[in-house]
Formats: sequence, C-alpha cells, structure tokens
Amino acid sequence: MVKHNNVIPSSHFRKHWQNYVKTWFNQPARKTRRRTARQKKAVKIFPRPTTGPLRPIVHGQTLKYNMKVRAGRGFTLEELKSAGIPKKLAPTIGISVDHRRKNRSLEGLQANVQRLKTYKAKLVVFPRRAKHIKAGDSSAEELANATQLQAPYLPIAREKPTVELVKITDELKSFKAYDKLRVERMNQRHVGARLKKAAEAEKEEKK
Repeated sequence: MVKHNNVIPSSHFRKHWQNYVKTWFNQPARKTRRRTARQKKAVKIFPRPTTGPLRPIVHGQTLKYNMKVRAGRGFTLEELKSAGIPKKLAPTIGISVDHRRKNRSLEGLQANVQRLKTYKAKLVVFPRRAKHIKAGDSSAEELANATQLQAPYLPIAREKPTVELVKITDELKSFKAYDKLRVERMNQRHVGARLKKAAEAEKEEKK
C-alpha cells in the first residue's frame, strides 16, 4: 500500500486499441480473384497479347531518373513514319500512339523504330471475318500456328555499362591532375585579356 497522502495513480486503460487495428485477411482471396480476372481477359481478347499494346522505350523525367529507361505512353508520328506504319493503322494492330511526344535524340528514335520493325516482323494479323481475307492479313499457316502471349513481349532491358581496363604507365603516374585543372582555369580566366593584348600588339606592329 502507498504510504503518505499521495494521489492515487490513474491507469489509462480506456483507449479502445482494437478500433485502431486494421486486419488484412482478404489477400489470398484477392490473389485468386485477380488470377481468374486475368484468365477471363485472356479468353476475351484472344489472340491479342494480354499485356496490352506495344509501348516505346523512353527515358525517365528529371535529373534523378533520366538515366533509366522505361515504357512510354506511345510512339511518335515520326517513329511510325520511319517504320512505315500508318498512324491510323497502328492502334488497330496493337501499337500505342502518342501524337504529343517529340523525338529529342537520334538514338532514341532509332531504338524505337527498330522496336517497331521487330514487332511488325513477328506480328500475326487475324482477318476480321474468316472468309474475307484482306491485304495485310496473315496466311492460313501463320494463323494456325499463332499462340497468345501472356508475358511481356519485347521487354525493356537496361544495358549495363562496360568498364574498360587500362594499364597504368609512368606517364599516367607522373600526370598531376590538380595542377592541370588550375592551369586550365587560369587560362580560361585570362582569355579576354590575352586577346586584347594580342590585338593591341598587332596594331602597334602595323604602325
């Protein structure tokens, strides 16, 4: 028992902690539901690939992510033109189009054009109606062997940079990088004054 005339301590046991606990028991059922939804979608859109239309390779935005490549919204009109695919035909054969995106580098343009050509070479086009085969539709043999792709096709892989090994020579050992930087910095700072001095000297010689 507590001695002396002290305040009886109050026990704070009236916080209904069970109201603030979130349970998560529906995850296994969600997993099953998603799998069945994917299977239904695959049957519905057969023979098209389940991962959606073909996307271009683009670089991430901002200085933090621009070294990484990812899938973009759609191919530019210039890329489609270079690959020989009409812009109105592209969405009908599973190629996404983004008329707002611009090509800012030749390497990016060439990579996406090559991506479109590879896709076009592997493409199997089913006729809208079995009896009415139009120009551009695949042959009967190709249609018979066609299978539905249920995985990412033409996946975007980031290339790992290669490291070149160099043997250290006496010349490399004797090179003083800091001194070289200081000299070049000084040269850059005095370039205007030196040009002015040279121009004045040339005038004096002409006189």
